[in-house]
Amino acid sequence: MAVAAPVSPMLARAVDTVPEPDSVPGGLSYEPKWDGFRSIVSFDGSVSAIGSRGSKMLTRYFPELTYAFEELLPEPCVLDGEIVLRTGEPGAEHLSWEQLSQRIHPAASRVRRLADETPATFVAFDVLARGSTSLLDTPFEQRRAILEDLVGSLGDPIHLTRTTRDAALARRWLVEFEGAGLDGVVAKPLAAAYAPGKRLMFKVKHHRTADVVLLGYRTHVSGHGVGSLLLGLYDADGELRNVGGASAFSDARRLELVEELEPLVLHDETGEVVAGETERNRFSQNKDTSYVRLRPDRVLEVRYDHMEGERFRHTVQFDRWRPDREPRSCTFDQLERPIAYDLGQVLD
Repeated sequence: MAVAAPVSPMLARAVDTVPEPDSVPGGLSYEPKWDGFRSIVSFDGSVSAIGSRGSKMLTRYFPELTYAFEELLPEPCVLDGEIVLRTGEPGAEHLSWEQLSQRIHPAASRVRRLADETPATFVAFDVLARGSTSLLDTPFEQRRAILEDLVGSLGDPIHLTRTTRDAALARRWLVEFEGAGLDGVVAKPLAAAYAPGKRLMFKVKHHRTADVVLLGYRTHVSGHGVGSLLLGLYDADGELRNVGGASAFSDARRLELVEELEPLVLHDETGEVVAGETERNRFSQNKDTSYVRLRPDRVLEVRYDHMEGERFRHTVQFDRWRPDREPRSCTFDQLERPIAYDLGQVLD
């Protein structure tokens, strides 16, 4: 194989707005930002392998995709793309991170069953090698043409991501495609070589704010200070639901928060601190899911990108305390919901 696997994928740095084409030499190509598992697919002509962004091998979790690569790819190659999972009826399809995450399971029998029940899709957006030729030093404009020739007509479950050089259309995609579960827009320099691990691309994601209730905190893995804040919102029945967490505090701030939040800590009749525990999932089986419970008296404003069901899709960012807000006023109604958009129209 011309490119040794596993390969660290080229990355993107966050920007606030879709950049103009003339902001970089050679111009930009824009494409949707898919919300799935970033994957480097290596095919030697008979056997395929799937590596993740963190170099973890994903091959065993997606047997339906390895079969498709080996049956459909016309020649040896190394592809960069995203594994996603489509859900919903035709005409109202969208991406499901929750169902995709369930595919990472230790039991082979469970993996096989889920491969049949919830088959995954691979969306290709770059090519690193074709045959015995490495394309790492080839400009993206040429790599894109090669990618179109390789996978453009293969069909489900291997798709070619759409692109445009029209910044105005990319801004429309940023708004419209969110309704299908996509994550934003990526801008790629047309003249750039493929640079593993380097942030040469640009990504624009959705950012919003919400006022949430502080439920508790987890101690930092070091054993000192606050590691993350647990957040809640009131539902239509008046029940306070856990919707995710906020983290990324400095060492000094973690210690300050322990002292700052001490008056809110709940204690039992014996004076012991009351602990809670969040639900476990396949990613937290060996992790401590306990937390210090707090009186739900304090409101904070956070920045988030989008929701997955009734939870924030990613860890949110702390913005500021909101002493002017009553906790009971922090409901799901404040959240901005994207207009529904059919995923089929993005893929086809």
